[in-house]
Amino acid sequence: MRDIFNEIFEGEPVDPMESARRGARPVLRKRFYKKASAGKKDDRTDGGFAVLLDGKPVHTPARRPLAAPTQAIARSIADEWEAQAETIDPAAMPLTRLANAIVDGVAGKMDAVAAGVVDYLGTDLVCYRADAPERLVALQAEHWDPVLAFARDDYGARFVLAEGIVYVAQPAEAIAAMRAAIPADPWRLGAVSSVTALTGSALIALMLAAGRMTPEAAWAAAYVDEDFQMSQWGRDEIALARRAGREAEFRAACQVLALV
Repeated sequence: MRDIFNEIFEGEPVDPMESARRGARPVLRKRFYKKASAGKKDDRTDGGFAVLLDGKPVHTPARRPLAAPTQAIARSIADEWEAQAETIDPAAMPLTRLANAIVDGVAGKMDAVAAGVVDYLGTDLVCYRADAPERLVALQAEHWDPVLAFARDDYGARFVLAEGIVYVAQPAEAIAAMRAAIPADPWRLGAVSSVTALTGSALIALMLAAGRMTPEAAWAAAYVDEDFQMSQWGRDEIALARRAGREAEFRAACQVLALV
């Protein structure tokens, strides 16, 4: 069964940021189990709740037990497996992919994953503003100013705004202050890492993780520019299809943040 797991998720990146960037690369295999379920707390999985197929534990591509820190998450992962029909489609299993990335790629590399989030703080989406047209300027302020206010009011972090795409260096003190907000738990860190890559904003991800922003507001903030362009020039069906896939990844990360 372990070899089958490797085949199903072959080529999937273990870094949650890279996973979010690349999206799914489904390698379809036939469903080989009758029932998926969540197990009880087990010392063999460091006190986690295992995901079970026909009563047997699921393993990650790196052959580690796929176990979640709460039964609710394990049950949600099992629901993805249970929802598979004749074939197993990793593209329809965003929470499983994120869990694999966390177990295989985050738990033993916390500092490196956190450093990836810190890198985004230096070039965060919400700091780069348009100077025209007036409607876009207003929309960016509406969606992004509350994010900067969160950083300033909760952490004393004051970020510098720039117009256009010209790089502006952020104060080291601001980045250091927000570094303290990055979760120390591997599951929450993996979720924040994924949201950061999907939105282009570590500040949005950290505000979401702090419970100070709803998933709906976070997702809308990430797509202010794209939505404005479509309001001017019409719907871009290719972009919307790509966004739908990314939103599934985003919602999986939000599940983790809500349940851990």
